[in-house]
Amino acid sequence: MDKKALTTQQQEELISALQTRFKKNMHRHKDLEWAQVQARLAANPGKLWSLHEMETTGGEPDVVGQDAATGEYLFFDCSPESPKGRRSLCYDRAAWESRKENKPANNALDLAAAMGIELLTEEQYRVLQTLGDFDTKTSSWVATPAAIRKLGGAIFCDRRYDHVFTYHNGAESYYGARGFRGALRV
Repeated sequence: MDKKALTTQQQEELISALQTRFKKNMHRHKDLEWAQVQARLAANPGKLWSLHEMETTGGEPDVVGQDAATGEYLFFDCSPESPKGRRSLCYDRAAWESRKENKPANNALDLAAAMGIELLTEEQYRVLQTLGDFDTKTSSWVATPAAIRKLGGAIFCDRRYDHVFTYHNGAESYYGARGFRGALRV
C-alpha cells in the first residue's frame, strides 16, 4: 500500500473535519462554496494526504482563498497557536547539521517537504492574521529570503499587542513555542 494514501475511513474523517471547519469559519472564505472545494479535493486525492498530515500535526487546515488564474484553493494552517506537532524545530537541514549538540528531532523545511506543503511566506502569514488572532503565545518560522539565510539567519512571526511582528534568529535555534505553519494549493 502507498504510504501516502489514506484509507477510505481516513478520507471520510478528514473531509468531514474540513467541511465542519469550513462552515464554522465562513469569514475566512466568504465567497467560496464547500461543494466546489469538495469537488476539487475529489479531483486531487493526492492532496488529501498532505491535508491529513497538516491535520494530524495540529494545524487545523482551512481554505483561505482561491487563485483566480488556476482555480486552486489555498489551505493554510489555522490553528490558534503554532501546530503542536511541528514545534521545537530549527529552520532547515543546514542549520540542523550545524548544531554540534542538542539537535532537535527535525527541521521545518524538511518536515514541510515530507508533508507535501510549504512554509507560509511572511506575506501569507500577514494575510492569515487578517482572518483572526494567531500565534498569540507561540511563533512560527516563515519562508526566509535567500539573502538572510545565506548570512545564517531565518525569520519567524507572531502576534503580540494586537500587532503582527517579524523577527530574526539564527536558523539553528529552536524553541518549544516555535513551529511552522504550512500552505497547500489544491
